[in-house]
Amino acid sequence: RTYSGTETEGQLLNSFVQYFGDSLGRKIKRMPLIEETVLPGDSLLTLPVVIIGNGPSGICLSYLLSGYRPYLSPEAIHPNPVLHTKLEEARHLSIVDQDLEYLSEGLEGRSSNPVAVLFDTLLHPDADFGYDYPPVLHWKLEQHNYIPHIVLGKGPPGGAWHSMEGSMLTISFGDWMELPGLSFKEWAASKRRNIKSDRVMPEEIACYYKHYVKVMGLQKNFRDNVYITSVSRLYRGKDNEDRSQRTEDISTQHLEMEDGQKSLIKRNWEVRGYQRATDGSHVPFCLFAENVALATGTFDSPGRLQVEGEDYPFVLHSMSDFGAAISKGKLRGKADPVLIVGAGLTAADAVLCAYNNNIPIIHVFRRRVTDTSLIFKQLPKKLYPEYHKVYHMMCTQSHTVDSSQHSAYTSFPEHNVLSFKPEMKCVLQSASGLKKILKFSVALVLIGSHPNLFFLKDQGHSIGHHSNQPITCKGNPIEIDPYTYECTKEANLFALGPLVGDNFVRFLKGGALGIARCLAIRQKKKHELIESGDGGGDGVP
Repeated sequence: RTYSGTETEGQLLNSFVQYFGDSLGRKIKRMPLIEETVLPGDSLLTLPVVIIGNGPSGICLSYLLSGYRPYLSPEAIHPNPVLHTKLEEARHLSIVDQDLEYLSEGLEGRSSNPVAVLFDTLLHPDADFGYDYPPVLHWKLEQHNYIPHIVLGKGPPGGAWHSMEGSMLTISFGDWMELPGLSFKEWAASKRRNIKSDRVMPEEIACYYKHYVKVMGLQKNFRDNVYITSVSRLYRGKDNEDRSQRTEDISTQHLEMEDGQKSLIKRNWEVRGYQRATDGSHVPFCLFAENVALATGTFDSPGRLQVEGEDYPFVLHSMSDFGAAISKGKLRGKADPVLIVGAGLTAADAVLCAYNNNIPIIHVFRRRVTDTSLIFKQLPKKLYPEYHKVYHMMCTQSHTVDSSQHSAYTSFPEHNVLSFKPEMKCVLQSASGLKKILKFSVALVLIGSHPNLFFLKDQGHSIGHHSNQPITCKGNPIEIDPYTYECTKEANLFALGPLVGDNFVRFLKGGALGIARCLAIRQKKKHELIESGDGGGDGVP
């Protein structure tokens, strides 16, 4: 297509281009950006991989694409004898170069993705049984395995970890939050940080991820303050007679020209967005990519009740907003309690935060306190005493008990919020249909969060397990090949982390392994074709 209007290239990838010029050969002389007046038919740089999201998922994938390879350590013996035998069969090969389906066969773990379970047991053998065995892998940097890529993120490397409430402890142990090749405990010791327990604060994890990118030499692949506005597929005519490009959103599977005769074939991806400059201005850009990896996580859009009055300014949807209100003294001296909605760990964090600041609490949630699916049921009391304190209050300080005995906290199990009123009142309904009206000072709705894939057509609804439904971590993750993490409904589009159901950092690393192996195989085949003279890749014509 012909572009209209004008864009300023700015400085988004100036240093990046110099790097790629060295890596890909002298023939690449231009930035992977285009001005709106430039036709995409020009010889612009097409990147092999663009990663959207710079949290732990994107960081780990960049690490593997940068040429780092895991090998079985010479002295290592995996506690699983069957897996160890398989590893010994190809000890000379890196795990990236082995058959992941064969290695992961028969393994069980807390992820539904087999490669995630495999990589986790190699990095944390028998962790779910309470053991603290060292990894059975050691890492080598093999420069010839580098696959050019760029990682685009809204903030500094670490993603959402930089915006989490800093006073709470992580649900996972610090060791489980670490990325390959850099021990979290050793990093903490080197920074003289006093880690008092196995669980750590999000602030520590955010600092670790940021340092990881630097110490592993990955900075050249990362760009911060970048916001993606669209990801679409380029098409062209099969007979190549019509040189004009056409773009369609990713859910389109087949296209025909108006005469119904000339079909179009899929080409590369077009990634558009802008970078926020230091002065607050927006610098637009456009990239072309052979492959796109979605690593955005699920913290973009807080879950909403979808009830009347939820948009009032006194109804909050994040712990950071609640923490800010407390630190600014907005709740100091308030006679009315804070209303907290939700029964997950974030809601429990809010209860603890309010309780520790002597703010009275009304805690509303839909489930019974005996519901076996409550997260508290899955946490050992000795390791998570603060969460079990909240759960104990949920069970014993219900509204059905004499409220004068526990004015600091009252729970309302099996209740739904019907509406919020402008006079700071909330209408609740019990399981039996009985309605109650309660007064509060501020409401905090913490019922989970969802990924924001607005830059894809229909927000990516077409690539989930259930078509035409929003992508969610639990109910409708992106449907992928279990060993390559490529979207089953869209070639050359990959996803990892919470988008495919892996909420824990422990398991998202498996997605990076699967993608790295898939892309390494394809890059090798592509180079073989080029060397044989049968093809030159799939760049934008």
